[in-house]
Amino acid sequence: MLLFFIFLPLAYPLLYSWIYNNEVVHDVPVAVVDNSHSSMSREFIKKMDATPDVCVAYYSRSIPEAQELISEGKAYGILYFPFDFALKSGRMEQTHVGVYCDMSYMLTYKAILQSATAISGEMGAEIQTRLSGPYTHRDEEIGTKPVDFDEVSIFNVTGGYGNFIIPGVLVLIIQQAMLLGVGMIAGTRREKHRMLEHTSETSMERRSLWGSISLMMGQSLAYLMIFSIMLAWITLIVPRLFGFVSLVHGYDLLMFFTPYLLACVAFSITANSLVRYRESVILVVVFSSVPLLFISGVSWPLSNIPSVWQGVSWIFPSTFAIRGFIRMSSMGALLGDVTPEYVALWIQTFIYTITALIVTHLIQYRRA
Repeated sequence: MLLFFIFLPLAYPLLYSWIYNNEVVHDVPVAVVDNSHSSMSREFIKKMDATPDVCVAYYSRSIPEAQELISEGKAYGILYFPFDFALKSGRMEQTHVGVYCDMSYMLTYKAILQSATAISGEMGAEIQTRLSGPYTHRDEEIGTKPVDFDEVSIFNVTGGYGNFIIPGVLVLIIQQAMLLGVGMIAGTRREKHRMLEHTSETSMERRSLWGSISLMMGQSLAYLMIFSIMLAWITLIVPRLFGFVSLVHGYDLLMFFTPYLLACVAFSITANSLVRYRESVILVVVFSSVPLLFISGVSWPLSNIPSVWQGVSWIFPSTFAIRGFIRMSSMGALLGDVTPEYVALWIQTFIYTITALIVTHLIQYRRA
């Protein structure tokens, strides 16, 4: 119980935050296959190597040879220049450069692709300027970039993965840790068939509805006292320890997470009534953690999630808590800005409190 109630909420946020604390990757090694051997391809390679995110580490004679470097973990991407790369440009035809990335690492894939895209756009503008004729510098600017713009990150100013994903992970940890702890208690009780010594009077008391309400309230208050402290640690202290963006307001955070904790407690009691063995809850929680993060609409756009899976996500309190907390933490949203999520958490609290009471009463009735 100490492992799931205390150690897991204390240690896991530190572990995840430390892993993603660098936010972005730099000098990602790539392999180059240059079949063009032209000044244009060499210029592209030189510019690619000069970027802070990519390092041209290897030159290969063919794609299979470069793929061997990726399989060995020495490179994470391939730049491929066909033999007619410069020839097509000289003929005023569209030319191509192939970019192949190891998709098992999202950060390295993003660094390679964005660097190659930026360089291709820059060199394309230079070629367009060179072929447009003897115009003034201002004419060249208008011809290559008729609409000028500056890219400014509004919320995730670092553009890093940590600020993007860590708030959702931190909120999910609370729900999963509670499911593990409560499930371990329920599984242990059923495995060892522990029954309290009681007389006929206590038996009748346990069979009453008031006895079930008292028992559930006692359990719930114990869980709430522990996890309220863990929630404050996760949402207020951990982000500041690692320098993540945290724009939360204390009062709004307290009001928003009150129904989340209540819903998590009642949901855990309800769900773990199905637990027969202690090992079962561990397998279920470990298997469901990543899918729950995806269907919450953080790692994947909510508009692209099928309606069936959106409906499944409404079962779990973490879905609405993740959506609301990210807006409050990363965007400085107030409680009124996350009203749909706030109302949904109160609805879940009401529904799961009733189901938890029914489950507790049925279990106590059988024991009595």
